[in-house]
Parts: sequence; structure tokens; C-alpha cells
Amino acid sequence: MQTSPRPPVSRAAAALAELVRFRTVSSRLDHEVDAAEFEGFIAALARRYPAVHAALDLERVNGGALLFRWPGTGPDPAARPSVLMAHYDVVPAGDPEAWTHPPFSGHIDGTHLWGRGTLDDKGQLVAVMEAAESLLEAGFAPARDLYFSFGNNEETAGDSAAAAAELLAGRGVKPWLVLDEGGAVAGGAFPGVTRPAAVVGVAEKGILDVELLTRDPGGHASTPPRMGATARLARAITRIERNPFPQSLPDVTAETLRRFGPHAPAPLRAVFARLSLFRTPVTLLFGRMGNETNAMTRTTVAITTLEGSAGANVLAATARANANIRVAVGETVEGTVERLRRIIRDPKVELRVVEGNDPSPVSPYSGPQWELLEAAITAVFPEALVTPYIMMGGTDSRRFTGICAAVYRFAPFSMDTEARSSIHAVDEKILLETLERGVTFYETLIRAL
Repeated sequence: MQTSPRPPVSRAAAALAELVRFRTVSSRLDHEVDAAEFEGFIAALARRYPAVHAALDLERVNGGALLFRWPGTGPDPAARPSVLMAHYDVVPAGDPEAWTHPPFSGHIDGTHLWGRGTLDDKGQLVAVMEAAESLLEAGFAPARDLYFSFGNNEETAGDSAAAAAELLAGRGVKPWLVLDEGGAVAGGAFPGVTRPAAVVGVAEKGILDVELLTRDPGGHASTPPRMGATARLARAITRIERNPFPQSLPDVTAETLRRFGPHAPAPLRAVFARLSLFRTPVTLLFGRMGNETNAMTRTTVAITTLEGSAGANVLAATARANANIRVAVGETVEGTVERLRRIIRDPKVELRVVEGNDPSPVSPYSGPQWELLEAAITAVFPEALVTPYIMMGGTDSRRFTGICAAVYRFAPFSMDTEARSSIHAVDEKILLETLERGVTFYETLIRAL
């Protein structure tokens, strides 16, 4: 049986396929980072996009991060600079046997491009570079300075993005707009709403890791004491589980619901139209609708690691757990730790902040920056409803909030529920059509900046 030939692979897809093959897995431990893979990625990027590398200034930041400057040609090019962001490090792929196609193969099946990083976040980086390359080939030059900041350790420390922001601040660069990964054009974003939603992150919850530690003399397991180290830790964890942080409905989330309202089923449409009257019951409802909506209304605590005795018949002298906490907008790391102490109600449970940052400031969802971004999204994704939202996760862009008041998080890719769930999981892949629309989005945005 004769099969039809596959359509030719676009330049963007070919570039992404090659770049996915570099195992740029970041780690907090230097010896676990394969520097050769990162250097190979950087060299391949230069080979794939010669016009960008010829026309833009490039410097390395913090070792492996890349900071490009596209000089503006207008009368005052430095007056209103913007920064487009992405990162090229990835999380581990896990068991390769669990993947339909090997995670670092960059396999193209005619519809999708498979591999770790296709959505998070090499695909976005390629879309930026492809747009810039195409615009340069067409003779375009921006009126104002434009920066590309590509991080190499977003999945771990994120200090490369911090170094890039500090470098720009030291040069007096105050970006007018910053755009990083984050939201997307999401199908099934809200129950009952059939239109896809282009959700743009205007803030991020804070990220906090707290170690819970209990101590005990230890000994033989045949003579266990009451409330030993592991039992005391277990009680603390149970108390955390039974006492969730209080709920609230931030103004950004209320605006999200207002925009969804006209497209929601009739009962919800009426409620969202009068949200000022129904704010409390809606907040309570969100806490019960599911994990995602619950996380939109409160600080969340997840116990992610546990450690006790090293021996099956040995009492633990110390027991540890890590609480990964996402701090709600309007709250602080300090206040969160103090509330955790009150919930645990046990001075013998030691709390140590491993690392943490407060929630980011809320960027405006009206005004010139928002309107420019909204117009670019609507031009490329006319089927989508554009709305602000608060991100549950963290991005490199939070490092730029000190030098820019308009920091947004949006990946110009259509992602259904399956695609979103593949990020950091098996079978991460991107639709080839989605990648091309991402390129078109950046071409549109860059022309408008």
C-alpha cells in the first residue's frame, strides 16, 4: 500500500527537533549537570539562527544563560525596551521506556514533535528565535531595544535570570514589558466554557520549601517510646493536612471569572455577573470543585519528601519531611511559616526555611502593555478569550519584577488538558501547527513593540 509523502518539516520544527536532542537537564548539584550538552545546545542555536547571531549582541550570563540585545533603530531606542524570555534547561525525563518515543529523540510523526522540553520551554525559545530570524531576513528592525533572555537553570535555582535582571538594572535598563512562559491558549480551562482561553499570568504565587524536623534518642525498634521522632512528625503532617490555609478570592481571579462569565453556562453566568454579591459562596465552591480551583483560592502545602530511620528495626533519631508551599498572592513567607507553627502546635517540631520567595507583584491587566499583548494574542488566536490569571508555579520572570512593573507569563501555544498534563511528565510533545502559530505570535508582537 502506497502512503502519501509527509509534508516537509518547517525550519522551526527542524530546529526544535535538533535542540530537543541536547540533554540540558538542570540540577542543583553541579556534578549532575552535563556542561557539554548545554554548550552543544548553544552552538546549535547559533548554527540554526545565523541572522540573529549576526545582528544581535549576545553575552553569556552566569555561565550558560544567554542575553541577546536587538538594538533599536528609532530616534530614542532605549526609551521603551522590552524583554522576551524563555529557558532551555529541562527536568529529567524519567523512564525512557514509558515514553511513546524516546524523550530526547525530537521525533516528528507528521503531526507532533515529541520530546522533553518541546512545551517547557525549548519550543517557546525556538518560536522567539524563528520569529526574529524571519523578521531579519525580511529587513525588519525594531524601533526600540529588544532583549531576549534565555535561562539555563529555571527548573532549579533560577539564579541565571536573577543575574540577567541585575545586569540590566546596573546598566539602567528599565523594561517597559517583560514576557515569559506561563499561561497558554488552554482548551477546557473552565468547566462549561467551550471557548479556549488565552490565560496570561499577571502574578505568581510564592514558592516556599520548609523542612520539618523531629529528634529522638533512637534505639532498638523492639522497645518503641510513645511519640518518637516519626510519630511526632506524622502527627504534624496530619495536622497540616486537616487544617488547610484560609480561602480568599483575589481580585485577579475575580477578573478571570468576570471574563469567563458571558461564556459560562446560564447558572454560572448569572453568578459571575454579580460576583460582588456571590464572592463568598464562589470562593467556597472553588475550594470543592477540584485541586486546581482549590489552589486558586489559598496557600497550599504539599508534603513531598519523608525521611526516617535507615534500618527497618532501628528507631529514627531524626525524622524529616519537606513541605512544598505555594504562597497565595497577598500573603508572605514569614506569615506562612508562622501559621504553619500554629497549625502544628508542637515546639518539638523544628521548622527550617530551605528557600522561599514571596508572591510576585500583580502586573496591570489594563493599560498600554496589556492592550498591546492582548491585541497580539487576539490577532493570532481570534478564537480565544483573553484573561489574566495567577500562576500556581514559578518562572524566571519573577526575577524581573524589580525592574519592570509589567511582567507577563504566556506561552503562545494551544494546549488541551492532555498537553498541559504532559509537562514534567511522560510523552511531552507539541503540535507542529501549534509551533508555527507561536512563531506568528512573536512576529506579530515584535512588530508592535
